[in-house]
Amino acid sequence: MTDDSQIRALQAAESLCAERGERLTPVRHRVLELLLQADTPVKAYDLLELLKPGPGAAKPPTVYRALDFLMGLGLAHKIEALNAFVSCGHCHDGGGAEFFICTNCDAVEERHGVSSSQHTPDGFAIHRSVVEHFGLCSQCAA
Repeated sequence: MTDDSQIRALQAAESLCAERGERLTPVRHRVLELLLQADTPVKAYDLLELLKPGPGAAKPPTVYRALDFLMGLGLAHKIEALNAFVSCGHCHDGGGAEFFICTNCDAVEERHGVSSSQHTPDGFAIHRSVVEHFGLCSQCAA
């Protein structure tokens, strides 16, 4: 992600937090910034290592709380199969995303508009859905 798009994404995140009466604390801001800078999904302990040079030594619960907050606002997603996280610039509330994960370069592409309601049992309320596809991206397949 370019510096300009990172800045816009962080500004959008701050606006979203303000709209919802939430705070993008310095730790949450930094975790989102690190996710935006990453080219591939990032594991929580890698984020922890990247946070160490900054002010105050972050502990694992701090990183997980920041990630939970960001995911709750739809600013980040967990790639379940990789146990890693990616940023999301779509500012939406959680579910309904599909992830296409390249097994060669680890690139992740996110798509929205997934509707599993036609296959949902009567009375079942979906809170979150995760659909992950593994294969080769167009660059690696070429």
